[in-house]
Parts: sequence; structure tokens; C-alpha cells
Amino acid sequence: MAAKFKMSMLSLRIRIFLSMIVLILIASILMASISIIQFKNEAKDYHQERLERKETAIKEHINYVLSTSTYPLTSRNLGLIFKDKIHELAQIHNLEINIYSLNGKLLKSSKASFSIDSVSPPIPKYILKLVQSSIEKRYVDIKNIDGIKNRSSYSQIKDEKFKPLGILNLPYVEDDGFYEKELQSFLIRLGQVYSFMLIIAFALAYFLSTYITQSLKTISDKLSETSLNQKNEKIVLEANSKEINLLIKAYNGMVDELEKSAVKLAQSEREEAWREMAKQVAHEIKNPLTPMRLTVQSFQRKFDANDPELPQKLKDYTETLIQQIDTMSAVASAFSNFASMPAQQNENLNVVEVVELALDIFNEEFIVFESEEKEITSKMDRTQLIRIITNLVKNAIQSIPENQEHKSVLVSVRRHPKEVIILVKDNGIGIEDQFLNKIFEPKFTTKNSGMGLGLGIIKNIIENYKGTITFESEYGKGTTFMVALPLIQT
Repeated sequence: MAAKFKMSMLSLRIRIFLSMIVLILIASILMASISIIQFKNEAKDYHQERLERKETAIKEHINYVLSTSTYPLTSRNLGLIFKDKIHELAQIHNLEINIYSLNGKLLKSSKASFSIDSVSPPIPKYILKLVQSSIEKRYVDIKNIDGIKNRSSYSQIKDEKFKPLGILNLPYVEDDGFYEKELQSFLIRLGQVYSFMLIIAFALAYFLSTYITQSLKTISDKLSETSLNQKNEKIVLEANSKEINLLIKAYNGMVDELEKSAVKLAQSEREEAWREMAKQVAHEIKNPLTPMRLTVQSFQRKFDANDPELPQKLKDYTETLIQQIDTMSAVASAFSNFASMPAQQNENLNVVEVVELALDIFNEEFIVFESEEKEITSKMDRTQLIRIITNLVKNAIQSIPENQEHKSVLVSVRRHPKEVIILVKDNGIGIEDQFLNKIFEPKFTTKNSGMGLGLGIIKNIIENYKGTITFESEYGKGTTFMVALPLIQT
């Protein structure tokens, strides 16, 4: 499993390279193995045929000796017949010769007299049975002695009438020195050839793997850069592979479809946003219209020119209408402010001073301001910065329940290496988990009144000045908003 995982982590180019090298190594190992087996089989066939040739020649010579012998051709006389001839035969054929009786007893051997034991071991009974039961009346016994293969052939000696007289034994030691030298020489030459081929294969495998995967890497890079929120470039490449060309064509087609989908999605999102915004604005405008209608209808029913309290009632009626009109005006202003981007004013501001000034409009004693430095400069419009602070502090105050005993809103300013950080921290009720992802949506609000445009507006302002706004909240304990604005290095 681990090896499979490691292999899957390798790039396609490396896998193609390694596969080609492994194939060449396997081919060289197979070639060497086949060569070794072939040499061994040739050596085996050579020794087998050589022993058969020697045996045929010796038996012909034995038959000649038997035909010219003056002794009667019996098993007992074989020792006398070959008393002097067996050494001559061994020298002529350069092979040890042993003659046994039909029951396996040694009658005569070409070995020197001092090397022959007083009582030589007979032929094993199982070999006698194998010689007698075989069609050719012959058996070859093969044994490994001290790592050297020894062949020993046993065949019957017959007279001219094919009557068995004895058993001829020819011990034969396989000398593989010549074949071993040839094999060693061949393997050395094979190793040299394959070493040269391996060097060429390394270069060729690297070139081919790079060539094959170059187009795939181009496609991979383009795919990694593909996004729904940007203009994606097509791949302009003509590969030599039909499959890769089909892949490029499919990618380019996907880019076209993705662009169409992005346009449709953006249009759909804009339409949906404006539909939701229109519904919200219509709802907020209808809210003050209802009490205005009721007030007018009530005044119309109860109007009495002679009523002594008419001036006071007229005053109350007028104030109610003005209040509702102001509400409608605030709704229209909020919608207008959200729809328009604030203009950038490249003004160098002391953020510490402006934030402290913005807090002066709040009379609550639980609002605390902190700053380790007296001057931290950023380039921004003063009015917009005050608007950001006012909105965040106002939201912090409203998040704290009226009946809460201990109230706290902490506003702090501090310097970071490249940013000025403004923190607004409260100990209010916090934000529920289900609302965390919706807090900056234009139409979202957790209040009983208002359009929920405040955070959306200040987010637009901050991002317009290349800044960021984030927050952390724990429901039941409070919320911390963090505004980061670019810092002017002094």
C-alpha cells in the first residue's frame, strides 16, 4: 500500500522515465538469464553426445578385440581377453574403462594397479536392473561430487551372436571450463553493450518523458489557473498526439462554456440582488406609510374646527407625519449610499486622532479608547473613516442588551508592520453561528428595524481603500471587528 501511494505521488514524466528504464533493465536481465540457460543446455548436450561417441567407439574397438581373441568368448574369460588390451584402449580413447561381469563384479579396469582396491565395489543392483530392463541395455548414472558433475555409462558387452558377456562402465567427468570461459566472456560483452544502451536509454527516456508530458503540463497549469471569477485564456498548442489535441480541444470548449456560465451567473446574481433590494426597500417604505394613512384617516374622522384642543392635535398629527417622512428619507439615503461607491480622497490622516474624534459623539461611559501611539498615519478620506468607526461602535452598543449590568465597548488602534489595525470589541450577545456567513450581506440584519446596509457600506469603503474587515464572535460573550488599512511608513 505504501509503495503504491509513493508511486501515485510521482509525476507522469518521472513514471514514464522510470518505466522505460525498468523495461530496459528487465530486458537485460532476461537476456543474460536466457544466455546462461542456453550455455548450460549446450554444455549438457555436448557432454552427453561426447560420452555417446566415446562409448560407441570403445564398443567397436572391444568388438574387434573379441573377434580376434583366441580365448573362448565367455564372461570368465573377459579378464584374460582384456588383460593387456584394456590399457591400450584407455590410452587410445583417453577415457577410463571398467569391465564388469553380468552380476556386477569388477573383472578388469584401466586404472593403475596400485589405485585399485583389493576388493572393488560391485555395480549397485538398481543399476543392473535398469541396464537389463532398458531397451538399449544401457543406463547413464549422473552424480555431483564436490560440485562437479560425473556421468557414468553402463552398457552390455555382447558377442557376435548378441549374447551378453559383461558390462562396460565408462566414468566421465564433465569439464565445463571451456563453456564457463565462453559464458563469462559473453556476459562481459553483454554487460558492456547493455551499459552503453542504458546510458542512451537514460537520455532517450528523459527526452521522451519530457516531450510527452510537456503538453500535459501546459494543460495542467492552465487548469490550475482556471476560475469562474476571471477571464480564462485558451490553450494555443498543437501537440503531436491525437489524444492530447482532443484534451486541448475539450479544455478550450470548457473555457467557452465557463465564460458563458460566468456571464449568466453574474447577471443572475445582479438581478437577484436588486430584486431582493427592491423588495427590502419597498417593505421599509410601506412601514411608515401605514401609520401615516391611519393618522390622516383618524384626523379626518375626528376633525372639529371648534375643538379647543385642535392646535395640539394638529401639532401631534404634523409631528407624526414628519417622523414617518424622515424614516422614509433615511431608507432612501441608505439605499443611495449603498448603491454608490465612496470617492477616494488621498488625505494623510492620523488614524488615532480621527478615531478618538469620532467617539466624541457617543455619551456612553462604557466606551473605552486605547492606543499605544499618538500618531499612526494612513491615506484615506476623513469622513469615510469617521463613518466606519461610527457604524461599528453603534452596532456594538446596540448588540448589548439594555438590562445587562456590565457593558463594555473597547476601541483600540495599533500599528502592524504594513497596516494600521482598528479593533472594536463589545461584550454584547454576539452573533449566532447560522448568521456568521451573512453578516456583510447588504440585506442582512438581526435588528427589528433598519435595512442592514451599514456593514455592507463600510465593507465597500474599506475595500475601496485596499483594506480588509474581519470579525470574531462568540454567541453570548461578544464580538470583535478588526479593520486593517494600509499604513504610510514614516
